Amino acid sequence: MTTQHDLETLRFAPGQVILHRQFTGDRLVFVRAVRVVEHDEQGLRLWIPRNTAMSATMTADGRGLRDMPFSEWVTVERELTEMRWRGPNVFMFMPPGAAHSVLFFWYPEDSFYGWYVNLEEPGVLWRDETAAGIDICDQDLDIWVDRDRTWSWKDEHELAERLGFPEHYWVDDEQAVRAEGMRVAERIEKGEFPFDGTWCDFRPEPDWPVPEELPPGWDRPRARR
Repeated sequence: MTTQHDLETLRFAPGQVILHRQFTGDRLVFVRAVRVVEHDEQGLRLWIPRNTAMSATMTADGRGLRDMPFSEWVTVERELTEMRWRGPNVFMFMPPGAAHSVLFFWYPEDSFYGWYVNLEEPGVLWRDETAAGIDICDQDLDIWVDRDRTWSWKDEHELAERLGFPEHYWVDDEQAVRAEGMRVAERIEKGEFPFDGTWCDFRPEPDWPVPEELPPGWDRPRARR
């Protein structure tokens, strides 16, 4: 039995491996094993190293959502496929109850490269006897922020295309998504936390191994508020 909690009441332990899961409706479309850095009143901080275990939704011929028009994606067979995270090392900050997370990218491995603001439904924490994690629904529109805090929208074309398929799309309020992005943009332009240099020098504990597989129970039903 999955027990869900609000961000304000459940705390994960530093070093703990949990599941970061993404859903569209009740369908699990993306999951990866992530390492807890800290979890307190500021929010949840996670470490996602290159090559960590994950699964993402793919077609039988190995294509993902961004490899075809959305009109085709909603008609083809697809399933979760095991793989490894091939992007840069990522430090993720999830403020309590916020409709976004902030990803700090390192590229090359030890050089802070910039921030990525992922607009998403507020995460729901859960824990039971065998696993723990946080479930989100990504809302596609994002913000990229350079080290000098110059920012720009990302993936506007994807949002616009998918809004044309309301019977299949999981975002139903484009203006609310943009409004959340603009609230974050104001903090970016002012250099306010977490865009003030906090955590840009973060280094993981040297004895943290890269998660080699997803913990049992990774495919359990979505936790909701």
